[in-house]
Amino acid sequence: MKDLIVLKNLRKVYRMGDEKIVALNDINLTIRDGEFVCLLGTSGSGKSTLLNMMAGLEKPTRGEIIIKNHHLEKMSEKDVTKFRQLNIGFVFQSYNLIPTLSALENVSLGLTFKGVPKAKRDKMATDMLKNVGLEKRLHHKPSEMSGGQQQRVSIARAFVGKPRIVFADEPTGNLDTKTTFEVMDLITGMAKEWNQTLIIVTHDTEISVYAHRVVSIRDGNIEKITINEDILKEGNL
Repeated sequence: MKDLIVLKNLRKVYRMGDEKIVALNDINLTIRDGEFVCLLGTSGSGKSTLLNMMAGLEKPTRGEIIIKNHHLEKMSEKDVTKFRQLNIGFVFQSYNLIPTLSALENVSLGLTFKGVPKAKRDKMATDMLKNVGLEKRLHHKPSEMSGGQQQRVSIARAFVGKPRIVFADEPTGNLDTKTTFEVMDLITGMAKEWNQTLIIVTHDTEISVYAHRVVSIRDGNIEKITINEDILKEGNL
């Protein structure tokens, strides 16, 4: 499979007064098209900062972020935002749904920014909500749904535009064990069906078993990279 994301000598330093905090220190990593990668580490390890770098949500202090031959670190905020809208989907731990909107409206909202006509985006959102088992919850608002159902809406929203890359930041952090595995099966199953690249950030080793490769991060450095041979064979990578 071809390389999709290439990180070269990536470094991120935050300054708090006179103090300098190194969040990422000289990260080099390549992620292939269609690969599932888990960024595994404890709180404060730098894994979420690394996700933010790859998603173009933060600029690096130094280094290169190359996605689909685009240098994100050189792009303007406007161009990065457009790139994200066209290529990237997000699943968050806290769901990040708009409380005043229904499930259907939450899922279709992102398609509005892509210029998809209303009738088409409503159909796409409806089909995606059916895919995640929420065909009877189309017009329910987040407060009328369980945590697991809200996360399914979040997943539908991330996948509805069939983005090239899906970032999942602690996607099961607020869920019980049974729902956690249901959600992970759903995310990985959909990503595999559409040959999408999936990058999961987690502190949970049970989640890491879903990935082709597990990138363990500690103190802003890649400590080791573990290959899951069984998943790798299934994914034909």
